[in-house]
Amino acid sequence: MNSIFLHRFLRALLVVAIIVVTCVAFVWLAQITYPFLIAIVLAFLFNPIVQILEKRFSMPRSLAVILTMVSAVAILAGLITLFVAELVAGANYLSKHVPNQVNTLVGYAENFFMYTVLPFYNELTAMFESLDLGQQETILENIQNAGTTVATSVGNFIEGFFANIPSIIGWFPNAATVIVFSLLATFFISKDWDKLKNRFTTYIPAKAKNSGKSVYADLRKALFGFLRAQATLISLTAITILIGLLILRVEYAVTIALVMGLVDIVPYLGTGVIFIPWIAYEFLAGESSLAVGLTVLFVVTIVQRQVLEPKILSSSIGLDPLATLVALFIGFQLFGFLGLIVGPVVLVLFNTFERVGVFGDVFQYIWWGSEPPRPTEKGS
Repeated sequence: MNSIFLHRFLRALLVVAIIVVTCVAFVWLAQITYPFLIAIVLAFLFNPIVQILEKRFSMPRSLAVILTMVSAVAILAGLITLFVAELVAGANYLSKHVPNQVNTLVGYAENFFMYTVLPFYNELTAMFESLDLGQQETILENIQNAGTTVATSVGNFIEGFFANIPSIIGWFPNAATVIVFSLLATFFISKDWDKLKNRFTTYIPAKAKNSGKSVYADLRKALFGFLRAQATLISLTAITILIGLLILRVEYAVTIALVMGLVDIVPYLGTGVIFIPWIAYEFLAGESSLAVGLTVLFVVTIVQRQVLEPKILSSSIGLDPLATLVALFIGFQLFGFLGLIVGPVVLVLFNTFERVGVFGDVFQYIWWGSEPPRPTEKGS
């Protein structure tokens, strides 16, 4: 009996070791070969379009890949150009209106200093002079220590910022190299997609191949479902903000709504990066009605995002809404923004492995070894 449990423990230890070594090896290889991993993902995303061009329009595979990649780059360049054009238009608008707004803020700051800061300063001075000499020295010493700490922190920040400038500048050639290698690898991988897939599957056992097909199908559904869900959420956020800004009669409502829709991807911060400073400024500038309207629109946007995100993700990926919400939260806590993608993907993998019987096979191996014992016949 002790021998049986020892063998089970050793097999469980072997399974854990294989999982850990595989994860460590994947992370190590990803750090070295990440341009080619990016290329695999891009080829995977381009493959449906390439297949449509190849089969429906009888286009050579190489030409279909080139046309798809050129179209993707052109669309990306067009979006960047449109975004830059909107930024230039917004900058021109700000250059005309910012001086008046700055004068308003300066006037508010002067009034705040004259009628709030100075009386408070005089009260503090009177209280300080009423203290004995020892208490005054203690307060001055604490103030000096606080000033030294702040000055040291600011100095360290500035020193670190300028020390990182060479590495930031050196990042651009590396980024260009990664982009070139990724695009070239995307072309070759996409061109030989079927050949590479068939060659890869020849080295996989039949049982693992069947399970792998299910995992591949579910992951594909999850990836495209996640992209579709994010596009839906961004569109809903942009439309909601656009309607609200049009009701509030805000200029450049379309541009602001588009920018906020894209910013909404940032977790926890989202549209608050733009809404909160904007609302604070309108309150300080005396535009209370606009500030209240923006506050209501901000709250509506947050509630809409929080309510719809788990539902849309779960319906697009095919997961339970509560499980999706838990996966999103845990993923973000562990991996930050990347965890919003990793969490649902891990959940999809877990559900797929359970559905195709991977966990059952692993448990069977740990408990019985390579094969479970056959039941004995009656009367034997």
